[in-house]
Amino acid sequence: MSVGHFYGAGGYIDHDDAAALFPVETLSGEVQQYRDAEIRLESIESEKVIVVSPTGLASSYFLTQHPLTAIEIKSLSDAVRTSVENNREFDISEFDLVQIGRKSSNMQNKSLSEFK
Repeated sequence: MSVGHFYGAGGYIDHDDAAALFPVETLSGEVQQYRDAEIRLESIESEKVIVVSPTGLASSYFLTQHPLTAIEIKSLSDAVRTSVENNREFDISEFDLVQIGRKSSNMQNKSLSEFK
């Protein structure tokens, strides 16, 4: 998955405004996590993805610890969709997926001694 979805998404929802999406295990819609979410997100343009963004240190920590998740917007119940959409200036039905978290990078840890 392009990490660009996180930075170049079509829309963003604050973590506080996305409370109806958590915990994702209770959603009746189509939810994919880990590798399945990565594959699903690879097949979609960034403009069709809404990303849940942190609103503070605690929500940033929560989202960082959350596995990469892709939620099909059309499969969400009307109540959840309405709850998420209430404070948005855009119509979430124009998008295909909600992304929670982002792909872990495979960066290798470096020791400071390597930079001498």
